[in-house]
Amino acid sequence: MPDVTLTTLQGLKQKGEKIVMLTCYDATFARTACEAGVEMLLIGDSLGMVLQGHDSTLPVSVADMAYHTASVKRGNRGAMIVADLPFMANATVEQTLANSATLMQAGAHMIKLEGAGWLAESIRLLAERGIPVCAHMGLTPQAVNLFGGYKVQGREQAQAEQMLADARALQAAGAAMLLLECVPSELATRISQAVRIPVIGIGAGSGTDGQVLVLHDMLGLSLSGRVPKFVKDFMGETGSIPAAIAAYVRAVKSVEFPAAEHGFSA
Repeated sequence: MPDVTLTTLQGLKQKGEKIVMLTCYDATFARTACEAGVEMLLIGDSLGMVLQGHDSTLPVSVADMAYHTASVKRGNRGAMIVADLPFMANATVEQTLANSATLMQAGAHMIKLEGAGWLAESIRLLAERGIPVCAHMGLTPQAVNLFGGYKVQGREQAQAEQMLADARALQAAGAAMLLLECVPSELATRISQAVRIPVIGIGAGSGTDGQVLVLHDMLGLSLSGRVPKFVKDFMGETGSIPAAIAAYVRAVKSVEFPAAEHGFSA
């Protein structure tokens, strides 16, 4: 697979070809995902739950993220590597810049920040310094205690309009990509059509420019036993990990996944 760049992703959006992203935490899975055609590898702070066994992403540190980013980098074969800034790692401008630099030096090509319009200044500063940013909107797991649980965001008209305005503002600030989590499908489609930059969805319907799933979820693995509505078990249909990841890639590219049953209404 040729190296995936921002130009590559922008071209896929313009052509209407779906972008495939998958979480990844080590070298072996990085290589396996690349061989299956995954274009973006996300070192998510989800590792706190699926690898470390925590009940949220909050305990994950920048050191944890740097370690797993470096591991993925060693196995990568052309995918774009995106790394999460974990909980409170962007509490100040100084922390945002320093921690983003740490993850970029570990091997990331892009940094993902959870939040909304208030991220604009941080995104502007990072973009000015050559660090591409993916803004994660909607259900942001680092704010789970504020939301009162893992709840769909954007169902109320006022909140939906604010999310649309925030998406435009973050694009104007220099965001290279948006990620929408647990957002009504219709709203996610509106946002995807309203901005020039690629929009990746998880629990946001099929109208976004691409999809992401947590690796363990799409392989049918769960510590809690709770399976989110937006998840599909590709391992159960194929019987091997490489085949499951390849099936996920095909399903996203052909717009067979996500189906209507994996999305949310307003």
